[in-house]
Parts: sequence; structure tokens; C-alpha cells
Amino acid sequence: MSLELVCPAGSLPALKTAVDCGADCVYVGFKDATNARNFSGLNFDDKTMADGIAYAHGRGAKVLLALNTYPRSDNWAHWTRAVDKAAERGVDAVILADPGLMRYAAREHPQLRLHLSVQGSATSYEAINFYHEHFGIQRAVLPRVLSLAQVEQVIARTPVEIELFGFGGLCVMVEGRCALSAYATGESPNCNGACSPGRHVRWEQTDAGLEARVNGILVDRFAQQERAGYPTLCKGRFEVGGETYYAIEEPTSLNTLELLPQIAEMGVAAIKIEGRQRSPAYVGQVTRVWRQAIDRVLRDAQTFRPEAVWQKELAKISEGQSQTLGAYHRPWK
Repeated sequence: MSLELVCPAGSLPALKTAVDCGADCVYVGFKDATNARNFSGLNFDDKTMADGIAYAHGRGAKVLLALNTYPRSDNWAHWTRAVDKAAERGVDAVILADPGLMRYAAREHPQLRLHLSVQGSATSYEAINFYHEHFGIQRAVLPRVLSLAQVEQVIARTPVEIELFGFGGLCVMVEGRCALSAYATGESPNCNGACSPGRHVRWEQTDAGLEARVNGILVDRFAQQERAGYPTLCKGRFEVGGETYYAIEEPTSLNTLELLPQIAEMGVAAIKIEGRQRSPAYVGQVTRVWRQAIDRVLRDAQTFRPEAVWQKELAKISEGQSQTLGAYHRPWK
């Protein structure tokens, strides 16, 4: 039994931190719209990508490149060039969502390992097997909408490796199907790579508190001592029926540490940590905890219990300082 730890790297320092703290794989993106974390100050140019790959490979870690947005007819060549660069630089796999791009990668670079992104929204073994049969997909990252019982059924009916999110921020939308940010800003996260793009975000200190707006839409208002998170529409507070609250989704982080023995037993190939937009310090904290936990499960799953100190560390860096098992835990299933 093996279980890879796949950690986020939005920068070269974050990549080095993840590798040094025990990540088996890091996932990265180019500094453009080909990846779904296309924020200013994040991601890799040609030099830092080469440096990051050399650093990871020199220490036995793999590099997975996210090319998980959807190209259009007018910019298709930019996405295919990104696939070409991935192959030239020797990444261990590319993470794709667009079937046309999968076809290009399979045809032009048959040696390149292909993973199906969570942005592909494949929630059934039929969908995953389709991508495997037509494009040679070898691993699929499942959206965070399935129970563990459903995950187990998928694993039993596909030859494709399954990667599961274990920790990090949640989105109310099924990945790859979000329209809220595009509705508000005219820029789709699925094509432009950023939810609530920075150029549309405005902060203003008012008598009522610190206000956050996305393209002029008031998303949240924070009191003086309140911790202010990055504004997204799904996690904003809105006035509904005279009451102001998190009307769509309350900020919280997925934390499946207590489910780790079950996840390993059912044959999940890899645990993925969300957070390429987070700091190297976040990456280090999460990677250290999950490295210890996975190693302990692999040694003896029967006696595994999450350490209190692990949960305390993860709670510090959870969204809203709140945690959930999400859709994975449905005891009635």
C-alpha cells in the first residue's frame, strides 16, 4: 500500500518548502491563464520553473504541472505551447481539464503522463474511463462532492489512479462549473484562471468597517479586529430577509485527517493539499503534519489516531478557523 502526498507550490520558495517537508509531489503552474490560480505574484516563469524542477527531482520529488483551464479558439496556440514546454522541461505529469488539449498532448507528446484535473468535474467511473480510453489519462483528481463510499465505487471500476483532496479551502461549486465570478466580473475562472481577479478587488475603510468589493459589488464588511479573508462571492456575507450572514457558503477548510486509514485502505493513490495561493509557511505547516500522518497510517492503520497537536496546527491555518469532513463523511450512505 502506498499513498502519495501532493502539495501546492505557488512559488519557488513554496516548492522548496514542500519538498523539504516531505512532499512526494508538488503541483505548480505557469505565470499565465493556463492554470486555475492565475493571480499576480504567483506561479512560475521559465527560469523559476527550471529551478523548481531541478530542486524537486534532485531530492526525489515529482513535479505536476497544472494546465487546467479551458482554451478558446483565439488563444489555443498559447495552451498547446504550454504543453510543449511542460514536455521539454521534463515535468512528471500535466494536469488537464480540456479534452482538446488532452488530445493534443497525447498525440504530440505520447511519453507525457496525463492527469485529469478536478476542473474536469469527472465524478463517475464512466467519465474517468472515457478520458482514459480516449486520451490515456493515468490519474484523476476527484471533485469534493462524493462520499467515501462513492469514491470506493469509482476506484473499484476504473484502472485510473485516484487522487483525493485531503486538506484546504472548499468551494460551494462543483469544480469546473463555477459561474459566480464570471457573472460579477466578466472573467471566467475556468478560462482566465482566477476567481475574483485582483484587478476587480477593492478594499475601502469606512465608518461601518473595512469593505471588500468585487467589481463594485459589496462582498463583505469586516469589523476592526476581525480577520479579513480574500473576497469571493461564494464566501461573502449578504443581507437576506433583513439578516446579514454567509448566505451561500461559510468559510471553512476540508480536513480529512481522521479519515486517512479508510482513504488508504480503499486504494486512493494520492492525497492532495489545496493552497497554491497560500504562503510557504502554510505549505510547510500542512506538509509536515500530513507527512507524519501518512507515514503513521502506512506503518499501522489499525492503531492510527490523529495527534491533537496536528489538529491544532491545521486549525490555525483553516479558513474561518473552521474545519469540516465535507461530502466525504455521510454515515448514512
